Amino acid sequence: MANPNQEKVAWIFPGQGSQRVGMGRELIQFDPELPALYAAADDTLGFPLSDIIFGGPEPALQRTPVQQPAILMTSIAYLHALRNRGLLPDADYVAGHSLGEYAAMVTTGSIDFHDALRLVRRRGELMQEHGAGAMAAILGLAAEDVAAIARDAGAEVANFNTPVQTTVSGKVAAVERAIALAKERGAKRALLLPVSGAFHSTLMAPVADAMRLLIDNTTVQAGRVPLVADVDARFLTDPSDLRNELVDQICGSVRWVDVVGALVGSGVTTFYEIGPGQVLSGLIGRCATEVTVITAEHMVADLITAA
Repeated sequence: MANPNQEKVAWIFPGQGSQRVGMGRELIQFDPELPALYAAADDTLGFPLSDIIFGGPEPALQRTPVQQPAILMTSIAYLHALRNRGLLPDADYVAGHSLGEYAAMVTTGSIDFHDALRLVRRRGELMQEHGAGAMAAILGLAAEDVAAIARDAGAEVANFNTPVQTTVSGKVAAVERAIALAKERGAKRALLLPVSGAFHSTLMAPVADAMRLLIDNTTVQAGRVPLVADVDARFLTDPSDLRNELVDQICGSVRWVDVVGALVGSGVTTFYEIGPGQVLSGLIGRCATEVTVITAEHMVADLITAA
């Protein structure tokens, strides 16, 4: 593990919920290689993903089997454009929030980009097929208090996003009970999330089983730099560990607070959020106030302003 006194850089990649129609369109003017990359992604998937990313309609982009490859594609496009301009320092570590782990593994050379596209497309299809259940965000309570609420309600903890922002997942009735209990026990907010299923819960077990077969038949190589895993914040480079992580994170909790803590403890002082939106930057700012977080979107906006 790195010397914690030595300053390090981490690249982090967002998951579902960061998408918007038109995301990344501005990158084309800075990287003449990107149109070919988008066209190759369309060919790999067998449908015009780039048209939906750039032109919508919104309901099409919101569909889980489209949303997941769209976010992966956009994250890699941001990375490609910024690296080609010499603006992105090399990463010492990478991490991704749920779906974002696929983009992270692409950047370390662990998974081929086109293999990753095919995997997340199927991941999205399976999640949509097994979309029973719900998720809720609970704000203003400590994680251990939310874990107790989830147990009492018959739900599960899905995401430990910040010390006081936690999501629960499970059957609809259980999640609704968790919301009611959270409000009774002093939560600032407790609300249903606009998602298509009970992600990061045991209800996703059929998805994990199906994805294991696909991932086992996909070439996975050792990462050039470690991935900090969502499920347990371990530093992974071994192909078998990386395969297991992609399966385990489907039903397991995303322990983002622990991921950030592990990175900071290993000397990371600067995080680059590479992909659409600024969700992870906001979460990191609530987990570790002493670090610098830079978003790819802001870097590109600065390029446009300077042009």
